[in-house]
Amino acid sequence: MESPLILFRRFDDVALANALTDVLDKNGITYTIEESATVFDPGFRSNEFTKQYSVKINAGDFETVNDLLNENELENVNNADKEHYLYSFTDAELTDVLAKADEWSPFDYLLARKILVERGITVNEKVLTDLKNERLEELKAPEPSQSGWIVIGYIFALMGGVLGIFTGWYLATSKKTLPNGERVYSFNENDRQQGKWILYIAIAVTVICVVYRISQVFTN
Repeated sequence: MESPLILFRRFDDVALANALTDVLDKNGITYTIEESATVFDPGFRSNEFTKQYSVKINAGDFETVNDLLNENELENVNNADKEHYLYSFTDAELTDVLAKADEWSPFDYLLARKILVERGITVNEKVLTDLKNERLEELKAPEPSQSGWIVIGYIFALMGGVLGIFTGWYLATSKKTLPNGERVYSFNENDRQQGKWILYIAIAVTVICVVYRISQVFTN
């Protein structure tokens, strides 16, 4: 059974999405591109709704694709304007760009590395690997306790219906994707367990309500 494709990048501009898929096509990377439901533009830049384009690939291809995107930017980085804003960054800020590569474009990542090297800062593969591993551990950490949502979830569950079922399901199963394609649970073990109880209670109450209403119909 093939693993499902998961979200790699999301774009508001179809040209940017197509630029990525061109790289994937050239290198034989399996992918899908999906046009999402329209999203309201809060900036009121037009009377139309904006669209989002999601590019999905295999989890095992994440690092390969990241490397390919970096390779494609090498020439642009070598010709970068000295007035680029990254040249005003401190060494610590540039190192932070390398550490949080998932928050920056391949161009910015490579330029930050280039600037540090030009300043005499050691940026070898070991340094980059250590920064990447530290970042992965940071991102693996579960979200803060969802006590507020747990209370609301139990209230919804006792009322029965879709809201209680959805809240419980979300707390129990929600996952996030790391930059290397690994999927981990979003919430800690306790919150996920509470989510399961909310889900079970919401389903039970919903079933009881449905059965009761049906029995009332037949009784009447």
